Amino acid sequence: MTRLILATRNAGKITELRAILADAGLPHELVGADAYPEIPDVKETGVTFAENALLKAHALAQATGLPAIADDSGLCVDVMNGAPGIFSARWAGRHGDDKANLDLLLAQIADIAEEHRAAHFACAAALALPDGTERVVEGQLRGTLRHGPAGTNGFGYDPILQPDGDTRTCAELTADEKNAISHRGKAFRALVPVMRELLG
Repeated sequence: MTRLILATRNAGKITELRAILADAGLPHELVGADAYPEIPDVKETGVTFAENALLKAHALAQATGLPAIADDSGLCVDVMNGAPGIFSARWAGRHGDDKANLDLLLAQIADIAEEHRAAHFACAAALALPDGTERVVEGQLRGTLRHGPAGTNGFGYDPILQPDGDTRTCAELTADEKNAISHRGKAFRALVPVMRELLG
């Protein structure tokens, strides 16, 4: 059984990818970055989701000698030319302040008409092997931005993105409903054939 490392300390992401691997019948053992506490977090200095995912995956593969998976994701607003994009988690200036990020974004698009509030969550997922082999796949969840937050599930910008074809925001979906359509779920599922090819 091949051991894989996922570049995250987020238990939810590890659980999600484990479920996808199990559904696909892949026998790999998946651990998070917490299994190697001596390895420092990687600085995300790339200018695209794919570059950041690859930076993290390569760093972990080199440090552990194991195949490594990493993802980077964010919200891309059409009328803002794809911003906040790679800066989604620190849009208001401090990393991970969901409420401040959400409030700032809503203020920036407050006067934008309904028909111009299209946006999507984007995720790039990378697989890197210790020998330098790399692959990147991407997933998207398209929708429309609400004028105010709704729902208490999820995190980040989930309370303001209403997926196309639904009347609820991502934060009003159950975890299973969200995983079935999410950008990260799509990207992780797209990695499955890549893993079959590279890892057997």
